[in-house]
Amino acid sequence: MWVITVFEKMNIRIFEYQDKDEALLALQKFDQNALLSFTN
Repeated sequence: MWVITVFEKMNIRIFEYQDKDEALLALQKFDQNALLSFTN
């Protein structure tokens, strides 16, 4: 599972994706600081 963690001023948002390509596409849409990671 691919996870995007978005760090905002007072919040942390987490989005989960099954496909790496889908996660990379979504990552490009975030203007804030975001981190892409993989977990089992």
